Amino acid sequence: MADSNIPYNPKEEHTLVLIKPDGYARGLIGEVISRIEKRGFKIIGLKITIPTQEELEEHYFEHKDKHFFNSLCEYMSSGPIVAMVVEGSRVVQSFRNMMGDTNPALALPGTIRGDLARDWGPDRGVENIVHGSDSPQSADREIALWFPEMVD
Repeated sequence: MADSNIPYNPKEEHTLVLIKPDGYARGLIGEVISRIEKRGFKIIGLKITIPTQEELEEHYFEHKDKHFFNSLCEYMSSGPIVAMVVEGSRVVQSFRNMMGDTNPALALPGTIRGDLARDWGPDRGVENIVHGSDSPQSADREIALWFPEMVD
């Protein structure tokens, strides 16, 4: 990935971070960004978008046959999201630790989900604020999807 207009450092690891519709709607963008920056990571790509069904199907392709796939896509397209490319040493695992458990009820205090997310019950279900890539390989694929301008 490279673009002369993007401050991309090929020696660093990168991850995709999505602030999901609930995080956007609740005004938690600054809180998430602040935690990323306080940890010493650099945000090198940032945009607000409403994901299309096609983008979500590509992003979550590994979940396509799971029972929650349709509700996940519905939730993720319910409002704007903030997509970010975050750069830094071991950023994939570090951000996964910062996020906390997928289930907010199990996420430890001090994590983004432990502090800010919750299970809203059967009408809204689990809305857990953020997504982070689960591996450097997933990060490359996800960054190419959400930030094609950063790919060679």
